Amino acid sequence: MNQLSIIIPVYNEAATVHLLLNKVKAVVLPNGIAKEVIIVNDCSSDGTSEAIKKYISENSDLNIRFFEHPKNMGKGAALHTGISKATGEFTIIQDADLEYDPNEYKNLLQPILDGYADVVYGSRFMGGNAHRVLFFWHTIGNKFLTMLSNMFSNLNLTDMETCYKMFNTKMLQSLSLKEKRFGFEPEVTAKISRIPKVRIYEVGISYYGRTYDEGKKINWKDGFRAIFCILKYGLFKF
Repeated sequence: MNQLSIIIPVYNEAATVHLLLNKVKAVVLPNGIAKEVIIVNDCSSDGTSEAIKKYISENSDLNIRFFEHPKNMGKGAALHTGISKATGEFTIIQDADLEYDPNEYKNLLQPILDGYADVVYGSRFMGGNAHRVLFFWHTIGNKFLTMLSNMFSNLNLTDMETCYKMFNTKMLQSLSLKEKRFGFEPEVTAKISRIPKVRIYEVGISYYGRTYDEGKKINWKDGFRAIFCILKYGLFKF
């Protein structure tokens, strides 16, 4: 393994995307593994594109590939674009906000480097790492969605909705993914769990959640969509 693809979907993150990219740049991966950063701008309206282009021009030593959607299509659609462009042996998803710490890529990589895992989820609900105290009902909702997902996938995940998912790239690219918005999480979990002999692990991660004033985008409608997707992809093999 000599390259990790890092997919970053962005939408209206002009104020903070450079901070996230600085964190990604600073990470030194084990065993000399290189980073391929794939940014997909989902038609932002706040100067995100200009901020990213400026960052790329000032940080030529970081391998960044930048793609843009001509119209807003949703987070899942941005991930589909990024997944199709990935060339590393493994791929991780990284939100453009500052809720997750890129320094923990190494924790997710370890079960892979040790030869145990094909897929590693970073769980916000296990381990002793730092977690910002925020929304009670979001936590209950996440645990309910994870339990429901587990019932259909026959997995025992503690955090299906986590952003940090690291995949064997060929396995990920073999999936026919359809969800354009936040339904990506239950869909990819259902479909990756059906790959014969796939080895899925979890590791504990930290979580620095944002409030809605700070730019958090997911809402209760996305929760209902997640339930629909769990049932849809759990009951039927689309």
